[in-house]
Amino acid sequence: MSHAPTHVTCSDLSFEWPDGTPVLDGFHWAVGPGRTGLIGLNGCGKSTLLKLIAGELRPGGGQISIAGSIGHLPQDVTLDTGARVDEVLGIRGTRTALHAIEAGEATEANFAAVGDDWDVEERALATLDQLGLARIGLDRTVGELSGGEGVLLRLAALLLARPDVLLLDEPTNNLDLRARRRLYAAVESWTGVMVLVSHDRELLDRVDQIADLRDGEVRWYGGNFTDYEALLAAEQEAAERMVRVAEGDVQRQKRELSDAHMKLARRKRYGQKMYDNKREPKIVMGARKRAAQESAGKHRIMHTEKLTEARERLEQAVEAVRDDSEIRIQLPATQVPPGRRVLTMTDLRLPHGARVSGTWEVRGPERIALVGGNGSGKTTLLRTLAGLAPPSSGEALTHVPTRYLPQRLDVLDDARTVAENVARFAPHATNNVIRARLAHFLFRGARADRAAGTLSGGERFRAALAALLLAEPAPQLLMLDEPTNNLDLASVRQLTDALESYEGALVVASHDVPFLESIGITRWLLLDGELRSTTAEEVRESRWEH
Repeated sequence: MSHAPTHVTCSDLSFEWPDGTPVLDGFHWAVGPGRTGLIGLNGCGKSTLLKLIAGELRPGGGQISIAGSIGHLPQDVTLDTGARVDEVLGIRGTRTALHAIEAGEATEANFAAVGDDWDVEERALATLDQLGLARIGLDRTVGELSGGEGVLLRLAALLLARPDVLLLDEPTNNLDLRARRRLYAAVESWTGVMVLVSHDRELLDRVDQIADLRDGEVRWYGGNFTDYEALLAAEQEAAERMVRVAEGDVQRQKRELSDAHMKLARRKRYGQKMYDNKREPKIVMGARKRAAQESAGKHRIMHTEKLTEARERLEQAVEAVRDDSEIRIQLPATQVPPGRRVLTMTDLRLPHGARVSGTWEVRGPERIALVGGNGSGKTTLLRTLAGLAPPSSGEALTHVPTRYLPQRLDVLDDARTVAENVARFAPHATNNVIRARLAHFLFRGARADRAAGTLSGGERFRAALAALLLAEPAPQLLMLDEPTNNLDLASVRQLTDALESYEGALVVASHDVPFLESIGITRWLLLDGELRSTTAEEVRESRWEH
């Protein structure tokens, strides 16, 4: 890594999508050495900003200045399944030349290909070992790796290239707990410039500063995500206090304006009475009337201006309070009585070898966390329980209305609006009822008329969740597969709010332990070849992954 000062600077940057949708306009930002956590609501432009910095998108205007080389790990890593590991790492040519020299082909071309990189294999293997991939070696193909291993391999390629600026976009998505901890360690040891987009609280607690992208501008907060939350809470408390002060000022100015109108009306009546009684010369009374009118006008203007200023202060105070709205719904139809049998699994064997031996039951409103390493069969088990995939043997029976939300959120029809999608699941509900219910999921008015295909990741998840929870009959068993993947932190809070209102049985497959702990899990199940009970402590320490 070079010793020159490294930085990324965006000056007057603008970008819009081909359909004219603006993302950034007149955007300014500068980031230097250290680990920066870039956060913000879904759709605010975080991933777009990283792609602009990486040169994968061209800005519509402005400049991006980068001192040093760039490495970018995108949110959706796609690798050629036929490629070898050393190809992905970018060392295939160097290795080939090195082996040729060792075999006696000491040509000028081979020496040029190796350059000063004689220890390339040792460095590559050490980097793979750092990320827990030592066992895969350099000669295997990508097709032999799991999705999570593919993400780590792409990260290994970046670490091996030693860029000055490293951009990571949701790097822990699809990683199991052991892989996440490897990535955490790699992030903690990084000494250059790092910009990290993530909803993973544990990962964000390993950064040096937080950059909050909101309304096209960045606000900086020193420290990690826990520090940011404490600072934000203090800011919000102060902002809400200012709203109360401004509201009080508006009411006071309204009273003073009303009092002024009353005083002016009394003066007017008194002046008219004096004029009618002709107690003073006409010219004097006319002068008094004109002076009174001028005074009244100035008085009224003064109080009106004060009221306008008070209202402007109130608007500014309200704008300072965050509007990351909360989902507040009631779902009594999802209620399951304690002890009622919800799900039964008997001697279940899944296509890829995982099994559920004996009989397992879910009863009443249990909240079950399904954990396990990548490739352990969690998604296959959920699909089997939902009736979407047949087991190799055994039986899975659900005894109550059931709904399943897959990782891909493909329960929505992209061509239909949000309201139309919900209507598909609740065909007997009137349009007014559907819209009233959708309002509780933050799809109010015209938002319910947006096509599902135009929604951001967080909005799409919210719409899919609404469609399932508002379905007829109401689901008394809800199964979610990695629900927090690709959700911003506000959307994760909204999901938690919705699940607090859900009164049925819940089965959630996830690697996101803080999220699982926040939704009141009552039983932890581990799928590691065979289904067995585990504990939250064992999951946090991921003993079963070693």
